[in-house]
Amino acid sequence: MIDGAAPVETFEEIDSTLLEARRRAERGDVGPVWLIARRQSAGRGRRGRAWVTVEGNLFATLLFATPRPPQEIALLSFATGLAIAETLEAFGARARPTLKWPNDVLIGDAKASGILLDSGALPGGVGTWAALGFGVNLAGAPKALDQPTISLREAMAPDAQTPSPLEFFAALRPRLEAWAQRLATEGFEPLRQAWLARAHGLGQTVRVMQGADPIGGQFAGLSPRGELEVDTSTGRRLISAGDVYFSSAA
Repeated sequence: MIDGAAPVETFEEIDSTLLEARRRAERGDVGPVWLIARRQSAGRGRRGRAWVTVEGNLFATLLFATPRPPQEIALLSFATGLAIAETLEAFGARARPTLKWPNDVLIGDAKASGILLDSGALPGGVGTWAALGFGVNLAGAPKALDQPTISLREAMAPDAQTPSPLEFFAALRPRLEAWAQRLATEGFEPLRQAWLARAHGLGQTVRVMQGADPIGGQFAGLSPRGELEVDTSTGRRLISAGDVYFSSAA
């Protein structure tokens, strides 16, 4: 699903690379293309939450078309999280980056990166366009959010050099392409196992918010379809969407 030959377009400033991808897709331009911005004026996280731009961070979206079903496209978020975690580690993050379901990368207990997927039907209804977007805190972390945040700069040795957004992207891209290729050829299981090896809070008490009704239990794993597995007092629940909170940060 991820074309290694997709060109890269860069912007000094844009409202959002994800919004730009949607605009292009809706007028029939489905790439593949990487869109990278130095600054975003209207970046968004999950559920429409604002994601504040800090210059020197990476803001990127891949726009592409695919015949793959939506449930398989959604698994790319796990590949992306894993590739980002590996790249943060490669650039010297002193704490091992972990992955918080469904789409955050953490260093310690703080968010270093978030991932979003947008998609829609291609004209004629045959196939899907998809936009895989993510932000990575490299130079600084936005504050005043609903959770702790951290940048790679804060997680590196004081004398280490912070990579530029394009340097980080150049190191991230082959890792993401490799995981996407494994997903396409080997299925989800190798990716699932690698994701679980970095899973944040595995075995801990967890609370999942779905509307006004929380689901409480123990984070037990990741299903073969990418659902969160939670052992509750009434048995195992498979959760496909929700906000996750662990007891240490509840």
